[in-house]
Amino acid sequence: MKISVIGATGLIGSKVVALLEGGGHDVVAASRASGADVITGEGLADALAGADALVDVTNSPSFDDDPVMDFFTRSSANLAAAAEQAGVGHYVALSIVGVDGLPESGYMRAKVVQEQDDRRIGSAVHDRAGHPVPGVRRGHRRVARRGR
Repeated sequence: MKISVIGATGLIGSKVVALLEGGGHDVVAASRASGADVITGEGLADALAGADALVDVTNSPSFDDDPVMDFFTRSSANLAAAAEQAGVGHYVALSIVGVDGLPESGYMRAKVVQEQDDRRIGSAVHDRAGHPVPGVRRGHRRVARRGR
């Protein structure tokens, strides 16, 4: 499977790339350094060309309320649009368990925005216990929440 990892040079991204390559996947390790800019959208089409899946492990360079909200709003919109245009079948975004339970944190509010699904995608996704996962819809986008 061809998998594009966006944010591939970061702490988590580099580990995801290594795990996927170790599993025999064809991995495109994309980041700002490789020309894939999630804020402007520049280079995303090339990074996602022919990909079966997209793994978004990007993070905001700022944790201040307004800049972090801008980062996740723009990056998730640009990635979703580029993935849809490229025909990517699966979209996984890293998030945080309980993120929606800390609305006083600007960072957490921004992560919730990142999790919000494109309203054009179908039915809810359920966890292994059969419970609906809030904010996640079946289709090309899934949210992987990092546990406690």
